[in-house]
Parts: sequence; structure tokens; C-alpha cells
Amino acid sequence: MKKILLNLILAGTSFFIISCSKEESTPVTTITPFIVLDPVIPPTSTPVFACTIINVLPTPLPDEQSQVPPITDADFSIGPADAPVTILEYCEFQSEICLLMAQTIAELNRNYPGNIRFVFRPFPLPDLLDKSDEALLAAFAANEQGKFWEMYDLLFVKHAEWSNLSPGEFKSWLVRESAAVGVDGNQLAMEMKAEGPATQLKSAKEAASLLPVQALPLVFINGSLQQYFTDYQGLNDTIGLILLGKKQFTKCPSYTVNAAKQYIATIETEKGNIDIQLFPDKAPFAVNSFVFLARQGWYNGVTFHRVIPGFAAQAGDPSGTGRGNPGYLFKNETNDLLFSKPGMVGMANSGPDTNGSQFFITFAPAAHLNGFFTIFGQVISGLEVAEQLTPRDPSQGIYLPAGDVILNVTIEEK
Repeated sequence: MKKILLNLILAGTSFFIISCSKEESTPVTTITPFIVLDPVIPPTSTPVFACTIINVLPTPLPDEQSQVPPITDADFSIGPADAPVTILEYCEFQSEICLLMAQTIAELNRNYPGNIRFVFRPFPLPDLLDKSDEALLAAFAANEQGKFWEMYDLLFVKHAEWSNLSPGEFKSWLVRESAAVGVDGNQLAMEMKAEGPATQLKSAKEAASLLPVQALPLVFINGSLQQYFTDYQGLNDTIGLILLGKKQFTKCPSYTVNAAKQYIATIETEKGNIDIQLFPDKAPFAVNSFVFLARQGWYNGVTFHRVIPGFAAQAGDPSGTGRGNPGYLFKNETNDLLFSKPGMVGMANSGPDTNGSQFFITFAPAAHLNGFFTIFGQVISGLEVAEQLTPRDPSQGIYLPAGDVILNVTIEEK
């Protein structure tokens, strides 16, 4: 099957969990947490670092434990066969909801190049849509010319032109417009009446009747039905967390910071550097984790996925969803520091004792955060850089600007 890029393009976005709220979400994997004490026990004058390992069961491979027939060479598929994420969709061409899903899939493909295999399986709806069968026949017939995905693009990109035509007008439209995507229109009209496409349409109807859910769009990711969150935000979160699982740590980091020393973290961004003085004497667990992750390169390439002018900038999640963690969580640390001025650096969490890798920098006093989030540092240079980060509120949905990227985080120990 010839593989080409889809031409549908929308602006990208990411889903997030605000650092001071709890959002409901559909878990991608089964998570079984358990407590693991680091085997390296520091002297009694220093804290004993303990964390909770998030034991995530491996994500099923695309054709394992699937609720639908396995993918074969007969399927319409684009993207690497060994991609870590396979999106299998049952839909058709005339319905508006399938158009929206096509736009969503195109955006996901753009944002995760090389990481997604997309499989489209036809789901005819002739009783509801007058041109459902004809549009699918056109795609099957175009496939006879090796142009299935070209016809796929044409039908969705120009959906507004043909979806309200009469069936007869639609056939004329196909002959006229198909040349624009390299399809011979006259040959297409003949092949739409041939036995091959007719047999494919009949088989698609039989396969659709056996599906566990009779609703569109029907989307599976790595064999798992995405029953509730099939918008861009939900699918992006699912994909981001699957990919993040390959980077997470499987044990707690050793405790290495020295409360008697000074630690300066420099966050290099596309807009300049932000220097942060860390407080190992006030929040040793948070500083220890941040230093460990920085030295492991965890933050490199991560975006500031949430930037609210006048409030704070949040980063630290490579998945870009606001739901990612490094594979372990650790407890809150109470101290005498307060969010009483701009430039305070705190650990983001989704509840008590769920600190991981996400952090935020305040732009103003934020007394409502006191007591709920661990303060582990303060900006000593570059606060104006942080304030120039691109505003980005993931609650606004798919139409978001790209987040500013953290190029590197270095730790200076004195």
C-alpha cells in the first residue's frame, strides 16, 4: 500500500492537568503503585529518600489483545508498520464526525512523525447518508490505480463541495475533480461499477456488523477501544503517555544532594536562560529529584506546556500532556517558604505526595498555593525570560501555539 502524508492540517495542542486542580482522565495503562525505598541509605543527618514507583504494565503491541480483527496487508495503512502507536479507525467519508476525525488524525500524524501507523477501515452508513456507499466505492476504485490515500485526502479536504450534492452530481464531481490527485476520472467511473470494489463494499458492511460498538468514529489505539475520549486532546494524551512510558525510570534515584552546598539550575530556553537557586536544605527530596532528572537529560526538549500570564509557567512533562511523570512519585515537603513574590519555583502535583518531574515558576504572589505545593527554588536571574514565554492555556483546546522548548538544564554545584 503506497504511503503518503495526509494533507489535512490543523493547529496543534496539548492536554494538561493544572498544577492546582484534579482532572478526570481515561488511563492508558494499568498502574499498580508500590513503595520502594532506595537501597542507598544516606547518613542519619540527611533524609532517607523514599518514592513510589509507578509500575506501568507494558502497552500491548498493536495487534495484541485487540477487540477487532488483526491488521493485515489488505488493510489501508500508512506509517511505519513497527510504529509504537497504531491508530485503527472505522469511519466513512460523508459524515461530519468522520471529517473531524480525519482532521484530528492528520494533526496527530504531523505532531508525532514516524511514531504512528494509521489504519482506516470503511464503515458504510447507506441507511443514514445518501452517498456513503458511493464515496467508499470511489476510494476502492481509486485503490485499483494505487491512489486510495489520494482519494481519501480529496474526499475529506473538499468535503464541503460534495457532501450535499445529489448522488448523480457527486459522480460527475468525482470524474471532474479526481484528476487533481492523479486519478483517471473516466477509469474511476468504470471501476466503481466493477466487481472488485463492489465485493470490498459488501465485505466492509459485513465486518462493520460484527463490531462491538455500532457508532462512529470507532477508534482503537494499540488494540484498545477509545470509547470516551476521541477528540484531539484525548487521543494526544493517550499517544503522549504511551511514548513517555519508554523514557520513565523503574527505580527511585539515589539521594545525592548535600544540604550544605549551593545548587544553581540554569534552564536554557529558546528565549534565553532562567537561573534558579535550589533549596536543598528546605526541600531536599524535590531538589534531589530535579538535579537527578536534569543530569539525566529528562528536561531537554520539553516544552512549557502551560503558561498563564500573571500567574505561572509550568513544564517538566515530556509527553506534553500535563499528566506525565518520571516513573516515580515522592511526598510533599513543608517548609517556611511561601509563594509571596514572583519567581518562586514549586513542584506541580495532582494531589498530596504526587510530586514527580513537573515544576512551575510563579509570575506573581500566589497565596492560594501555600501549603499545597512544595517550594524548592527561586529565580535569581532571567525572570523576564520566563515572563516572555508564549502564553498557552491547554484548556482552550486544539488551537494553541507551540510551547517554548527547554533546550537544556545544567546544575552548578558549589
